[in-house]
Amino acid sequence: MLKQASTSGGIAAGAGLAATTTTSTTSSTTSIPAPPASTQTDCPPDVEELGRSTWTFLHTLTATYPTSATPEKQTQMRSFLGLFSNLYPCWACAEDFRNWMADPSGKNEPRLSSRAEFGQWMCEAHNAVNRKLGKKEFDCRFWEERWRTGWKDGRCD
Repeated sequence: MLKQASTSGGIAAGAGLAATTTTSTTSSTTSIPAPPASTQTDCPPDVEELGRSTWTFLHTLTATYPTSATPEKQTQMRSFLGLFSNLYPCWACAEDFRNWMADPSGKNEPRLSSRAEFGQWMCEAHNAVNRKLGKKEFDCRFWEERWRTGWKDGRCD
């Protein structure tokens, strides 16, 4: 089951509590702080970890999308986005994404004709979520550097 993040501070419930492991010998007792829950890799993800992983996947998907997509590729991606928005394990997130894409104005329909269009659209989708969550928005002019080519300053080389 997906753990919901707490509303205080945006961390998983209990993640900020200081757990300890106690080791006893005949001469001494040592308490060692346990790693925070967020560093546990063998636990189910909370909604925030799931979100970060999902955005990484979705942006990487756009970065590897064809420069100019065939009608068949566009149909496949439209199908994927429909399935994704119905099967995503955070039901509230999935519903929000479906509703955002179905905006009556049509402005949020997936733009799938090219990598550039799809990447821009995905960045706009991500920023819509960031706005809703009160997080900083990303400057979509730089989506390709962030997710495909790496930053021009060479930090990703």
